[in-house]
Amino acid sequence: MQARNSSDKQNGAGRKAKPSFTETGRRAQIVAAAIEVIAEVGYHGASFAKIAQRAGLSSTGMISYHFDGRDDLMREVVSEVMRLGEAYVRPRIEVHEAYADRLRASIEGNLDLLAEYPNHLAAMVEVLSHLRGDDPGVVAFLDHAESLLALQVEQLRKAQRAGEFCDFDPWVMIRAIRAAIDDVVRRATRDPELDVRAAGRELADLFDRATRRTS
Repeated sequence: MQARNSSDKQNGAGRKAKPSFTETGRRAQIVAAAIEVIAEVGYHGASFAKIAQRAGLSSTGMISYHFDGRDDLMREVVSEVMRLGEAYVRPRIEVHEAYADRLRASIEGNLDLLAEYPNHLAAMVEVLSHLRGDDPGVVAFLDHAESLLALQVEQLRKAQRAGEFCDFDPWVMIRAIRAAIDDVVRRATRDPELDVRAAGRELADLFDRATRRTS
């Protein structure tokens, strides 16, 4: 710890040195282990001891070195899942030009993400259900979610103006889509046998029929 404190002082009071490549890798290793442990034993069962063991660390002090307590680590778990989701789903949407295809890619992409990374989504649901409502991690997640919803609402409006989608309230529609996806995520955390990819296709078909202009 002394080496870290000395480095901080050399970089000015209250300002920490930029993490080295090794430190960044270690933080990622700890977050990955935390995601696995939380998904397996839940938020309260995910002790630093279990996370350190899963990450192959010699002591829990390594976690305390890289994170300012349990809440800091939990917030980073949420941030990591958000980054993964963005990187996974966005390219699948952007390869399409037709609005109907982009909507389908968004719905199926979210649930393909769940199928491919079940621990990540389970861990995020677990963490968000236990952090305080005013916790910076929860606030950041909600702000990010709202900004994404606002962008998606505007995409629906553009599709309507282009004549691809029928008349409906985009605000209501996008929240119905989001609620349906979130419900599959919640069910999947309780039922590991659920075919979430099939659920994604079903939801994509359902909302394609609900939005597409047919005449």
